[in-house]
Amino acid sequence: MSWIDQFAGLSRLPDGIRSYLLEESKIVTVPANTVIFGPGKSPESLLLLLDGTVRVQQTSDAGREIVLYRVHAGESCVLTTACLLAYEDYSAEGIAETETRAVAIPRMVFDKLVSDSVEFRQFVFTAYSKRITDLFFVIEEIAFQRMDIRLAHKLIELADGKDTISSTHQKLSVELGTAREVISRQLSEFQRRGWIEQSRGTIRLINPDPIAKLAQS
Repeated sequence: MSWIDQFAGLSRLPDGIRSYLLEESKIVTVPANTVIFGPGKSPESLLLLLDGTVRVQQTSDAGREIVLYRVHAGESCVLTTACLLAYEDYSAEGIAETETRAVAIPRMVFDKLVSDSVEFRQFVFTAYSKRITDLFFVIEEIAFQRMDIRLAHKLIELADGKDTISSTHQKLSVELGTAREVISRQLSEFQRRGWIEQSRGTIRLINPDPIAKLAQS
């Protein structure tokens, strides 16, 4: 079984296209914390993740950061796809959160397959449309959802069934696209209610039930 079979949309490729893709692509490994791409740079390849996680984030003119989305194993990056299709430079940066192994499909190969292969084109645009939907959800959250609800949801997500989260107020502010001071005030309120305890770089959920209930509001 080849890496192609990890991607449902590519497993349906005809044998000739499949062989061409395998021959012209290469597998790359990127160390954790590596900046894979950044604003002003043009994409040279479409990356399909085999292992690891890539965080895509944007920084405002004022220096505030926000996480747009993450790319996980079995996924591609919608921003890279958009830039390849439009021949534009990146407007955000992608950072490997873990050691990441990916398939790099060169621009020339990408262009040819998008033009020649219905199956490959469908794979690209299906992944693209799904991620665009996810981005609209992020925009909706930032614009309309209360910060206490969003923070509660993020704490439950990061805890992943455990009672301790290793994170700082700054990291949480980046995840939620707000100021660190806003996160600090909200965490202080959660602590006042007896839901959490805080120490440097650590948040402990001592009463997770009301946090989970708030997250589902």
